[in-house]
Amino acid sequence: MTKPIMLNAFEMLVPAFQSPGLWRHPDDQSSRYTELAYWAELAQTLEDGGFTGIFLADILGQYDVYGGNADAAMRGGVQYPILDPTLIITAMAASTKHIGVGVTVSTTYEHPYLLARRFSTLDHFTNGRVGWNIVTSYQDSAARNLGLAGQEPHDKRYDRADEYMDVAYKLWETSIEDDAIVADRESGVFVDPSKVHKIDHEGEYFTVPGPALAQPSPQRTPLLFQAGASPRGLAFAAKHAEAIFFNGYSTSIVRGWVDKVRGDLVAAGRSADAVKIFTMATVIVAETDEAAQAKYEDYQQYVDPEAALALFGGWTGVDLEGAELDSPIEHVQSEAHQSALATFTKLDPDRVWTIRAMAKFISIGGRGPVIVGSPQTVADELERWMVEADVDGFNLSSVIRPGGEEDFVRFVSPELRRRGLLPTPAEGATFREAVLGKGPRLADDHRGASFRKARV
Repeated sequence: MTKPIMLNAFEMLVPAFQSPGLWRHPDDQSSRYTELAYWAELAQTLEDGGFTGIFLADILGQYDVYGGNADAAMRGGVQYPILDPTLIITAMAASTKHIGVGVTVSTTYEHPYLLARRFSTLDHFTNGRVGWNIVTSYQDSAARNLGLAGQEPHDKRYDRADEYMDVAYKLWETSIEDDAIVADRESGVFVDPSKVHKIDHEGEYFTVPGPALAQPSPQRTPLLFQAGASPRGLAFAAKHAEAIFFNGYSTSIVRGWVDKVRGDLVAAGRSADAVKIFTMATVIVAETDEAAQAKYEDYQQYVDPEAALALFGGWTGVDLEGAELDSPIEHVQSEAHQSALATFTKLDPDRVWTIRAMAKFISIGGRGPVIVGSPQTVADELERWMVEADVDGFNLSSVIRPGGEEDFVRFVSPELRRRGLLPTPAEGATFREAVLGKGPRLADDHRGASFRKARV
């Protein structure tokens, strides 16, 4: 039997996320993305459906590559406008009991001293149910708006991120001891100064004397996600990640990344199963295969091909405006999202993608597979992916928001429970415990734990 399947909802605080154009569908409620109640209700629905977490994506600029401007992205609502996802987490946690929330924050544009306090605060307010998706960002528009002439080179962003993580680990794991908060009314001592330590970090990119601002939270370090599939991104994941998110349209593509990172984990001194691996999928489900297929065909009427090309340009840094639609997509080296382009150019030797085919494909569900069918058909396909790609679960996107997620909870969750494939959440578990099945803090073989040991 397949191992239990972990589920995260893949979401973003935008009108159009992974299915450009579908915001126009009469059943779609994406326009409610600015409402607090929308996200609280979604979290409750997903928790009832047995989801382990909610994975909130984020970007810090516009998709302005296609046509040399952001017009197509703005017309299509393609990940613009966008709200700050960190501000919704406490509301989602307050309306639920078990589900965790992972949020994307960039190491390139956020100082580690401030980020450490923010995540400690979130971890306190969620009772340990927060995770951090570590990214280095991929948009020139973000770099320009944050005071730079353009992006740093791809691999250099990861070099900087390595040092960034060391600063964060020192602040979270070593700066303040567990029993530093005394709160002794008789002695008048709230914090024992002897148990608060400067980190005195001086490196190539950061100088942070410390100490940390926030007292240790339930997890100390939030559960660490990472989503880069480039060679440098995989090396970074092997060193830092506890959960990894891959995004590919076939089991063979994803399995290639999985096998590579498991080998890299061992080379980094960690066990091959030290991380849990999630892959993206989009599910369209109804009572029968025929009814689900009818939904899929209905959705096709609302796709926005130009918005899809704007989305692709934003991911890859490649402008396809004016290109011959039936010509193959060519691989070019860029400083943007390298694995996004490689997925359609060189990772599948048995398929040549034209621009037209790619635009049609990503118009519903982005770069992952689209699974269409009855609850039994969907569950069978999820099981197949688990085995063939060797993943631990899925980040599920929704074509109709939140209707797709509600359909999954209504139809697929009961089928997965019937098969014994949906884990029962543990009362009071942190996000790390729920995902990894171990303790609430970093494992002893994780790089972050080495800083903890150094102080002892």
